[in-house]
Amino acid sequence: MKLVKITDIFDVKYGNNLELNRLIISSNGINYVSRTSRNNGVSAKVLRMKNITPTPAGTITVSLGGSVLETFLQPEEYYSGYHIYCLTSKDKLTDEEKLYYCACISANQYRYNYGRQANRTLSDLLIPAKSEIPIWVKQSNAHRYDEASKPLRNNITPQLETQKWQWCQLQQLFDVKKGKRLTKADMTHGNVPFIGSIDSNNGYREYIGRQPIHSGNTITVNYNGSVAEAFYQPKPFWASDDVNVLYPKFAMNRYIALFFVTLIKLEKYRFNYGRKWHIDRMNISKIKVPVTEEGNPDYPFMESYIMTLPFSKEI
Repeated sequence: MKLVKITDIFDVKYGNNLELNRLIISSNGINYVSRTSRNNGVSAKVLRMKNITPTPAGTITVSLGGSVLETFLQPEEYYSGYHIYCLTSKDKLTDEEKLYYCACISANQYRYNYGRQANRTLSDLLIPAKSEIPIWVKQSNAHRYDEASKPLRNNITPQLETQKWQWCQLQQLFDVKKGKRLTKADMTHGNVPFIGSIDSNNGYREYIGRQPIHSGNTITVNYNGSVAEAFYQPKPFWASDDVNVLYPKFAMNRYIALFFVTLIKLEKYRFNYGRKWHIDRMNISKIKVPVTEEGNPDYPFMESYIMTLPFSKEI
């Protein structure tokens, strides 16, 4: 692979070198990029200043200290703090190609630490030449999820008038069934989701070569481990014996299910390692739900509420 210096592809210069405590925070302002590793490097929004020109959108920021070599493509114009290099491509690059170079630069983080920053050496860092950019980069679409934050419905999100809600036992709404123990020795690789008692990745621990034992369009709730973590399961799956599965007694879809997932998680404080949420206890546990004038669970309201939230278009 042909490697070239960063300066062969980018013009490298310091950013604005501004201190955030001397700026005015404003939700309607422009991005302030610092040496953080989170949120694309943006730590705040600040008011625009008449005497300082922001760095244009489409440039790349590289942290020289702090979170050394955290590298981000900035989609909007921005101000920057101390020890931030701003990279402007000398020739036209697509956003996909710029993101590729962000990954290439970040891959060198192991060379640096708190005591060895990148101020003097970044310009000499070697990255792949333009001719070496893989074909899959050129075939990618960096803007595929540009509208991901939009709601499915553009209606105003309904008010949550919880003072009018009523308590309802879980066994009135769901049939609660138990998962089944499966040891590592009996597992093989496959395409069936295995749901464990974890608190992330929608409960997916791995994919196994077994027939599913539970149907999709159900809710899994950990009774052990990460107790009371709840997830909507759209596809058939195998659940471990530390997980209970809630089968709805009503017409449930993913939007209504996600409303219930939140309500169930609100009960987490009642349980812990010493007080499990086993099936008998879960059946008689109560959650507070929105109801119709007749006192029945208001499923259309639950569905409508979720559909008007940001990102609901991608559910």
